[in-house]
Amino acid sequence: MITYNPKDWFTFIFRIHKAETFRQLMPLMIGVTIYAGAIGYFEFHTWYSNETRELTKAISTIYSILGFTLSLLLVFRTNSAYDRWWEGRKLWGDLTNNTRAFASHMNAVLPKEDKEARHMLGLLLTTFPYALQAHLKNEKIDDAFYTKQWSTHLAHAYYTRITHATHQPLEVFRCLMEYVAQLSKEGKLNGQSVYHFKTELNKLIDVCGACERIKNTPIPFSYSVFLKKFIFFYVMLFPWIYSTQMIYFIAPVTVFVLYVLTSIELIAEEIENPFNGDPNDLPTLEMAVSIGSNGREGLGISGE
Repeated sequence: MITYNPKDWFTFIFRIHKAETFRQLMPLMIGVTIYAGAIGYFEFHTWYSNETRELTKAISTIYSILGFTLSLLLVFRTNSAYDRWWEGRKLWGDLTNNTRAFASHMNAVLPKEDKEARHMLGLLLTTFPYALQAHLKNEKIDDAFYTKQWSTHLAHAYYTRITHATHQPLEVFRCLMEYVAQLSKEGKLNGQSVYHFKTELNKLIDVCGACERIKNTPIPFSYSVFLKKFIFFYVMLFPWIYSTQMIYFIAPVTVFVLYVLTSIELIAEEIENPFNGDPNDLPTLEMAVSIGSNGREGLGISGE
């Protein structure tokens, strides 16, 4: 995710970031410049007359209505995409709060001298958000994470299960549930506490499922295709409608219209799935590290 100072907006005007849509659209903008310039030249030297200008003015009135309709569609498109981005951020906020709550409650119940249980719970709580952020990118947890986090628990059966699991966040959740049940059998937790902790742990898998819903449910195909076609034909017809009024200025104006409309669509496409790791997506890796740190701190083992 790109960090910036929202008050320093003068800098944004003259800076072209790597993720800027201007870079992505440059080849298309060059092509449209040539296209619009050729139409302006052709109409000025072939059809240009007062009658033609009056006719295009009448058509431009209808064309402006289409522009208003397109603007409404783009507003809906960006709002729906941002809603998905913001929902993803709220879900990771819920994951943070649920991890803190579970760790703090477990810290209050477990005996202070039971370091092994605290370390095992801290390890699993650290692994869950890390596994989730990788899963949402269609990846697996890398070996470096296991080497660093599981170095003192390599003999534990959970290690093999998680590394070989197809759905790693689900396997971590299962390990957490089983470990809580094991602590209950050992008499370290009473029945009421187990029920309470399982309810809190269920919230973790709820977050996982909601994130998967966002990731696996794109904007309906028909709507997305229609909007792209609408933008394309709107821009392609623009120089035919207004070239008799702008002549050669039609080329830069058409390119500007193309840049504005297409950039809105590209930004919406990027943020509608906030877990891909693109520059404007959520910093899930950093948040996973922070959540793991919060979990260990809640269990009282942050410095160990």
